[in-house]
Amino acid sequence: MIEAIDLELIVAVQEGLPIASRPYALIAEQLDLDEAEVIARLSKLKQQGLIKRLGVIVKHRRLGYQSNAMVVFNIPDPLVSKVGQRISQFHFINLCYQRPRHGEQWPYNLFCMIHGKSSEKVLQQLSYLIENCALENYAHDILFSRRCFKQRGALYFPRGSGFSHENRD
Repeated sequence: MIEAIDLELIVAVQEGLPIASRPYALIAEQLDLDEAEVIARLSKLKQQGLIKRLGVIVKHRRLGYQSNAMVVFNIPDPLVSKVGQRISQFHFINLCYQRPRHGEQWPYNLFCMIHGKSSEKVLQQLSYLIENCALENYAHDILFSRRCFKQRGALYFPRGSGFSHENRD
């Protein structure tokens, strides 16, 4: 059974942490807790699977990274984990994960995201990646983003859901 304060905590963090040197202290103040308790409760919620992850959402376009590409590879299944681990070590790789293939129409099983300040830079980085990971013999495709979608974390409870400090017993 989840405690009411944990529901309030989830609501407090679901739209992002405050930009501050001690964001958990600000949340603690808002919920009449101490900073250590906020951190401990978030850790427990994550361990229980009630919060899937806490992380940073980088708005890369605001930082000047205008070109974004999902690169997909068809890697033999016995090698995909090792290749994925190798690819994820490059500083310009933002995401790297495995997905199932979907027949001949979509034979790719390894996906990675490259953000760059230009499409030329992204293509240079991809060439560097292919050369340094010996991926020349594996089919791949590059899918450049055409538009930017809203970037956000998980929304567990909508605003106004009734979970607030004032309603707590």
